[in-house]
Amino acid sequence: MKRVLYLIGILIALIIVGQAFHLFPETTFDLNNYFKKTTTPGFQPSLQKETVVYEESVITKVVEDSLPSVVTVGVNKTRDTGGQIQINPFNPFQPFQQLPGKKEKVEQNIGSGFIISSNGLVITNRHVVADTEAAYTVLTNDNKKYSVDKIYRDPLNDIAIMKINASELKSLPLGDSSKLKLGQIVIAIGTPLGEFTNTVTNGIVSGLGRGITAGSPLEGYVEKLDNVIQTNAAISPGNSGGPLLNSAGQVIGINTAIAQEGQNIGFAIPVNVVKEIVDNFNKRGGSFERPYIGVRYKILDKNTAALNKLVEGAYVVAVLDGSPAAKVGIKPEDVIVSIDGQRISGNDDQKFAKVIADKKVGDGVKLTIWRAGKTFDTTLTLEAFK
Repeated sequence: MKRVLYLIGILIALIIVGQAFHLFPETTFDLNNYFKKTTTPGFQPSLQKETVVYEESVITKVVEDSLPSVVTVGVNKTRDTGGQIQINPFNPFQPFQQLPGKKEKVEQNIGSGFIISSNGLVITNRHVVADTEAAYTVLTNDNKKYSVDKIYRDPLNDIAIMKINASELKSLPLGDSSKLKLGQIVIAIGTPLGEFTNTVTNGIVSGLGRGITAGSPLEGYVEKLDNVIQTNAAISPGNSGGPLLNSAGQVIGINTAIAQEGQNIGFAIPVNVVKEIVDNFNKRGGSFERPYIGVRYKILDKNTAALNKLVEGAYVVAVLDGSPAAKVGIKPEDVIVSIDGQRISGNDDQKFAKVIADKKVGDGVKLTIWRAGKTFDTTLTLEAFK
């Protein structure tokens, strides 16, 4: 017995020495790996389950709190179907007859939006309500339909503020898009394809500071936007104007566009742009009247101006009849050099429009005009755009 114990002791000693000097790599016994194999299966599935349950509870809570504030935007308008050509085989001298077109009434859901005040202010995309001759409606989550009484279309961004005759509505809180980080959870709610109301998708912030061309195939309107949020949350035509929410249930963007060339690539306007527009709107006393000058123009930089023997500024392409610009004698091919003393630079093609957007209807604006090598000053009074 003693001999057996003695041999076992020698064997253990050899193993210990071998481990120390790596003499027996094939007999290496990794205690850490052993415990990892034996304990991990018992804990990892539980951790994954807890993570999934937590994420689900966050999303369902945000959706439950937000749905009463998300709306569907519809349009009512009359359109001409156009004439048709009919063949009359019994009239060999005039076999083709032109049939007059018919007017038909169109009613359809075209976009989404969300409530920002209890007294009926609703945010959507400007391209959703771009048709100034159409009538628009808002359908709330409880299936109440309201006519849109007034619309303020921001001239610089793809954003519009609508007013409906309602009170005691639940508004969505606005977050801070400057604090967004790549990878954080986002939730989109809207009416994709103008048909499936209250559709919810989720994803992450995939990119920041993107530049895109936004528009609506339902309205045939596009414009270029900078500094937008990219997300892989599924967004479809009809989602435009709906909220992109963070895990706290705050709006951090307005769903605006999708990339036609790829899948799971959507874009949203940062909510801080919305907050700035709403602040300016409130400073004007909540007026839905948008001031305008009445010119179509192109900003010229120094190089382009020099090549065309012009000067840097806003080159007037056309003047709208009866507009404030027409009333003070502004003509096509004039160049607006400055506005209210601020030089119009080719490096800032939005300055001209921004100065106008910050003013109210009835304000006076001083313009310096270049015409055929000479400059002169004029002052016009801003009127409401209709």
